[in-house]
Amino acid sequence: MISLLICVVILVVGYFVYGTYVEKQFGIDTNRKTPAITKQDGVDFVPLKLGKIFLIQFLNIAGLGPIFGAISGALWGPVAFLWITFGCIFGGIVHDYFSGMLSIRHGGQSIPEIVGKYLGNGVKHFMRIFAVVLLVLVGVVFVKGPASILQELTGVSAATMVIVIFLYYILATMIPIDKLIGKIYPLFGLCLLLMAFGLFGALLFQDYTIPEFSISTLRNLHSNPDTFPVFPLVFVTIACGAISGFHATQSPLMARCISNEADGKKVFAGAMVTEGIIALIWAAVSMSFFGGVSQLGEAMAQDGHNAAWVVNIICNTMLGKLGGILAVFGVVAAPITSGDTAFRSARLTIADSFNINQSKLLKRLLVTIPLFVIAIILTKVDFAIIWRYFGWSNQVMATVVLWASAMYMKKQGKKTWFIIFPAAFMTTVVVTYILVAPEGFKVNYTISYSVGILVSLLVTIWFLYTKKLLRTT
Repeated sequence: MISLLICVVILVVGYFVYGTYVEKQFGIDTNRKTPAITKQDGVDFVPLKLGKIFLIQFLNIAGLGPIFGAISGALWGPVAFLWITFGCIFGGIVHDYFSGMLSIRHGGQSIPEIVGKYLGNGVKHFMRIFAVVLLVLVGVVFVKGPASILQELTGVSAATMVIVIFLYYILATMIPIDKLIGKIYPLFGLCLLLMAFGLFGALLFQDYTIPEFSISTLRNLHSNPDTFPVFPLVFVTIACGAISGFHATQSPLMARCISNEADGKKVFAGAMVTEGIIALIWAAVSMSFFGGVSQLGEAMAQDGHNAAWVVNIICNTMLGKLGGILAVFGVVAAPITSGDTAFRSARLTIADSFNINQSKLLKRLLVTIPLFVIAIILTKVDFAIIWRYFGWSNQVMATVVLWASAMYMKKQGKKTWFIIFPAAFMTTVVVTYILVAPEGFKVNYTISYSVGILVSLLVTIWFLYTKKLLRTT
């Protein structure tokens, strides 16, 4: 328990200290009018209260990520705590803050347009396609996940639940952001928080033993360590809660609703740190509930036992029936609400790419309906395969956004080291992963690590060389 508490404290301190440092380096302007004020359209650009924006941002970026990802990451043991804690501070805070604030500074634009401005038109065109693909994958993941949980609870088939969720997605994606999202999503966000802190209380006051940091536990505790090394698998498995490219697609939604740049740290960095705490709680619960890391692995290895099953049994056992209903409701609501905002982001990304005005309902439908057709087809694909490709694509997105943020700061003549560090690290992660992973090229580990480090060094040298060129021109 001491190790978990230390990590939570570090995250909170990280928000106030490192989050403030990042905000200072960016340089907010409290007198600058935001897109929520200058571009009000009653649909997507709508000023909202700070409390609502925070809870919506938190709910949008959370989804199943800090829950399913943390459960899967717990299979490696307490090393997951370290990645969540320091990945969130030095990667997640920087990534989420800049993706949101850059959108504010650029009129609420979607992330591919911003990336293209600083990394070139070629990258912009690639990211337009890549972002839409990622968002559709997210939508599919966040359909199948809650559908399986609802099937467990109600007995209604997962296929029926998928249809119901998709119908809701179409509705939520189309209507003005303040009419549905702005009214009920803060309540769902509170449910997710209550669920997590209810589990945290159960850990404190019930008879559960959480693995502590020690020489024996700070190693690969996976049941098959040779096939599942800590690096790079943990850094892709646990994305939400540490650093996640999906967040960059969601931040522009709230960037269009913030009325003052001073709120950026509270919304973007604050929601990221809150999600990190949620991930820590779920990782700790997963490691302790079954009696240890190895026992968690044995439980999940049984036929039909997946992360959704873990969520269901933990919530109902640790929180009782009433608490279990609230907890599972939070777990179901979070992915559904992230899924619909994923499709909303996809709509806006396409609209921004082709300059399609979204004030008319018909134009919103023309952009969105094809996305849902593709998503429905993808629901036929095995969930595990979708999740693995989503995980890698997600971290590629985060890596590109970090490099674009560093380029923005460079062009402003400001410090960039605090962005280069996580950008270079994540470059190594994503290159190594796609080379070594089963869904990738299955290359030898040593070669994969070497290539990953080499590519990261080359990209960093390119960045520094470009910086030198700008100074001399």
